[in-house]
Amino acid sequence: MSHPLHTVVSRVDRRIYLGLFVALLGCAATPTKARKADDTAHLKLELEKRETVLGAMKTELERSMSLLKLDDYEAPYFLGYQIKDEHVVTIAGKYGALTGVDETRQRYVYVETRVGDYAFDNYANVDSESYRQSDFRADRRAPVEADVAALRGTLWLLTDEGYKKALSDYLTKRGGAVYTTRDKAEVPSFSKEEALVQRAPAQPLSLDKERWERLVREATASMRTAPFLLDSSMEVSARRVVRYLVTSEGADIIDEHTIYSINAQAYTRAEDGMLLENGRMFYARDLARLPDDAAIKASITEMVAELLLLRDAPAINPYTGPAILDAEAAGVLFHEAVGHRLEGERQRDEQEGRTFKGRVGQVVIPTFLSVYDDPTQAEHEGVQLNGYYAHDDEGVVAQPVTLIEHGILRGFLMSRTPIEGVLRSNGHGRAQGIYKPRARMANLIVKADPEHAVSRERLQEMLIEEVKRQNKPYGLIIRDITGGSTNTQGYGYQAFKGIPRLIYRVDPESGAQTLVRGVELVGTPLSSINKIVAASNKAGIFNGYCGAESGYVPVSTVAPALLTTEIELQRTQQGREKGPILPPPWNE
Repeated sequence: MSHPLHTVVSRVDRRIYLGLFVALLGCAATPTKARKADDTAHLKLELEKRETVLGAMKTELERSMSLLKLDDYEAPYFLGYQIKDEHVVTIAGKYGALTGVDETRQRYVYVETRVGDYAFDNYANVDSESYRQSDFRADRRAPVEADVAALRGTLWLLTDEGYKKALSDYLTKRGGAVYTTRDKAEVPSFSKEEALVQRAPAQPLSLDKERWERLVREATASMRTAPFLLDSSMEVSARRVVRYLVTSEGADIIDEHTIYSINAQAYTRAEDGMLLENGRMFYARDLARLPDDAAIKASITEMVAELLLLRDAPAINPYTGPAILDAEAAGVLFHEAVGHRLEGERQRDEQEGRTFKGRVGQVVIPTFLSVYDDPTQAEHEGVQLNGYYAHDDEGVVAQPVTLIEHGILRGFLMSRTPIEGVLRSNGHGRAQGIYKPRARMANLIVKADPEHAVSRERLQEMLIEEVKRQNKPYGLIIRDITGGSTNTQGYGYQAFKGIPRLIYRVDPESGAQTLVRGVELVGTPLSSINKIVAASNKAGIFNGYCGAESGYVPVSTVAPALLTTEIELQRTQQGREKGPILPPPWNE
């Protein structure tokens, strides 16, 4: 971990920060130091503005906790204010020209109001307490300026709206308890956690627009040389989120999280009309950790070459049989089939399938595999991980969690919503923007016991042996996957789906690999995972974003390649449209 995210966890107050910057400003300034002094002054001003924002939040929170109460009804026992200040720069282009250079700045507010007490309040199954909606919805965007009155005004309306709804939900929930049985040891509504005081140093969002505009033009122009492409594009973005969090418990936090990304995509159609897509994604928290221009262009050239091969590849029929899932595909499989089902709130929500509820201490996956989630891991083998953070969106310190150990279920991902048997958070309450934090994955890590891990070459030999044992015509290698989805709800089938990008058919006699297309990965979670029989001794990384009930959050998976005795692929539902009648204008 040579370049972790520059976030520090410290119990210092504003005077220490300002004293540090005053000391720096007092240093003798030489011509080369003048610019540094200017930068230092700018950072000092930025920190002062941040403290002004946090101060406005504290003042309004204290006022609300002291005075907010309807006659003859309970006052809030907990208030939490969170502001997320998003600064995004995006440079996009296609066909050798820019399609947009955008810079946006917005602040989103989340107010959490709880009535009752920690044991029983207006929350329980997270989203199921939406009993009443007001005919007036306060704006959840806050001013981007450090204007105390404007900031407090935003919080004032949201707090008033939230309190009325919380009180209504609490009373409705209390009344509803008449019709339901209650366990002797009722699970509390909210966990008590240590209130943190944290500050992160201000890191400016730096993006050399001239350099990246030039690269976007050059990279997308290079794709014009491939006449079979329908469309191609590239987008470079920098996203910094500064989080402010104060609570009535005493949390007092300012931190920030930055991700730089590059996304290149291209599309074509096969002769039978099937639409085909290929892409390349790069992520880093430090701009210098992104690939250089030559590496980006080489990756795009490879992407286009793969699309040409896919265009000419045969479509295969639905298949059930042995397969290797290379590292990225294996990571997505565990994310969708296992990780989401280990999120805490799903264990207490009766609308959920609750695949793993009550199974702690039982074998749930093959015993040579273990699964962890570690938001404190900044990178893996030199690659920065998207899911790294110092504390979650409820102000709880990020903690590594053993979820499954040697196949045995050990625990769950936890926010501050307790579940049966687990009453404390482990720092996984996460959310985007205005959503309520829920237990979510961060860096999901799948490990195989060393004595069961084999080389990638041996894994392929084992695939061929399994194909012959089952007397199948071929096996499959799923090299790459674009993403996936899953259903965890109790009213539907417990299933998941993955969208493979590159699938190779392996001949059991010659070992020859043939690129194929036209299918997607499907299955039920426990059945699919328990058919894994071997793993490689080298892990790979999948960086991306995960969307669920609390919005999109950055995540990563680290997993080895896996051999399964049976995987199911269904036919991709695709249109059969004709391609463009005329060739691209630059090919005339």
